[in-house]
Amino acid sequence: MAQQTVTKEDFESMLLDSFVDNDAAEGTVVKGKVVAIEKDLAIIDVGLKTEGRVPLKEFGQAFRDGQIVIGSDVEVYVDRVENAMGEAVLSREKARREESWVKLEEKYNANERVEGTIFNQVKGGFTVDLEGAVAFLPRSQVDIRPIRDIAPLMNVPQPFQILKMDKRRGNIVVSRRAILEESRAEQRSEIVQQLEEGQVVDGVVKNITDYGAFVDLGGIDGLLHVTDIAWRRVNHPSEVLTIGETIKVQIVRINHESHRISLGMKQLQADPWEGIEAKYPIEAKFSGRVTNITDYGAFVELEPGIEGLIHVSEMSWTKKNVHPGKIVSTSQEVDVVVLEVDPDKRRISLGLKQTLQNPWEAFAEKNPVGSTIEGEVKNKTEFGLFIGLEGDVDGMVHLSDLDWQKSGEIALEDYNRGDMVSAKVLDVDVEKERISLGIKQLGAEALADTGASDGTGLRKNAVVTTEVVEVNDGGIEVRIADSDVTAFIRRADLSRDRNDQRPERFAKGDKVDARVTQYDRKTGRIQLSIKALEIAEEREAVANFGSSDSGASLGDILGAALKGRDDK
Repeated sequence: MAQQTVTKEDFESMLLDSFVDNDAAEGTVVKGKVVAIEKDLAIIDVGLKTEGRVPLKEFGQAFRDGQIVIGSDVEVYVDRVENAMGEAVLSREKARREESWVKLEEKYNANERVEGTIFNQVKGGFTVDLEGAVAFLPRSQVDIRPIRDIAPLMNVPQPFQILKMDKRRGNIVVSRRAILEESRAEQRSEIVQQLEEGQVVDGVVKNITDYGAFVDLGGIDGLLHVTDIAWRRVNHPSEVLTIGETIKVQIVRINHESHRISLGMKQLQADPWEGIEAKYPIEAKFSGRVTNITDYGAFVELEPGIEGLIHVSEMSWTKKNVHPGKIVSTSQEVDVVVLEVDPDKRRISLGLKQTLQNPWEAFAEKNPVGSTIEGEVKNKTEFGLFIGLEGDVDGMVHLSDLDWQKSGEIALEDYNRGDMVSAKVLDVDVEKERISLGIKQLGAEALADTGASDGTGLRKNAVVTTEVVEVNDGGIEVRIADSDVTAFIRRADLSRDRNDQRPERFAKGDKVDARVTQYDRKTGRIQLSIKALEIAEEREAVANFGSSDSGASLGDILGAALKGRDDK
């Protein structure tokens, strides 16, 4: 047989081919055959003109079961074709990992679950063995709720959901929580389908918050809001409920989309608002306990489940701008009067001050008009004095009622806060809560001999001539002619014509005729009006000089009337 000659070119080509084959094999999983077993190593021929060694422990359960023997076909990962000893560097563990990556990527892309085992704890979470591939399980993805003891979950095969995969970095992130939430959602959906609104069920109090309690209905939680625990006011659910307690609740509302369930306990009890109007008639008096105080009033419990509001305006006859907390206190027993009942809005308006006599009524009964009282000057203003009276009420002395001879502003200077003064009661308006007093009326006898312009004594509807003493924005102060008696004519009484109701058109010293519209000999109170005089003169002129069908104008009539008066 002729010997085949190998040329230099052929050798180079064969050498290059071997390099290409070797390069192609590195970093891949190849099939090999176990050709020998030495101690704890398996010698494997992978067909690369060289052999490699793989620790038997890397074959895991197959080695322990005796399945790795000489002649066994195995798959290994080729790390390098040759090392310093001229052997191939092989790894069964990396081969298993490569196999796992391929399978895991398929399941990740198909959004399927994978089986794994938690085997170690690391910073921020745990490591999971996914059939050779190592994944990271963040602590927040272990369970739906935080778990203190992870031991029962270690080394137990269980399903996981792959959240992220990065082969280049060898990074896999998995979640156990996603599996639990999915199972829980399915379970919740089944349970919700079996429940109906209005149904009464047993539940276990699972958690308590400021706004209510979460109740376990056997696989699904429902919220029992604090306002649905009882008909009465409940400040915090812990006043009524304890964690772990079994309670009966009614299903108030079900949201089938979000699987949220609203529960109620008070719905299982009789509604105390039924027939509330007959039970609490208006103006009836009841006793109750103050349960809550706000800036606008105080809530009073009349019976369990029935509360009424005492508005701040109904708390005291005299304390108008005081916080309710300074009048009543929480848990205090108080008597109240029913002012209004609205069963539709479930509201009852109560009054505290109505349980006491109106102090203005009490004052009027004890101090009728014309009586003399004594009190302390509480306040001094530009229009008069406020006098403190019995029953914690105030009476006002107007500037015009301070002195017969002095003007109001000058007379006001004679008084200071804290002075004790005597005054006559001129008027009590219970509805408007006003008491009018007069100091100058204590000397009312001076009016007894006062004459009017017609020569008769001072009386109502008499016409008097006055002299303007002082002018201010509210009207004019005048002195009746030939006397020391002064009176105040208000702006509205200065003229019938609104355009002439201007105090500034009068000057000090002017002589003005006015009509007495009010005179009380007992109190000495006198009111004058120029407007009333003009109206009376007009009526008299119409009666004497014209009729409704005469055709004469009002100016003609008044002209004739005035001429007639001047001729007398």
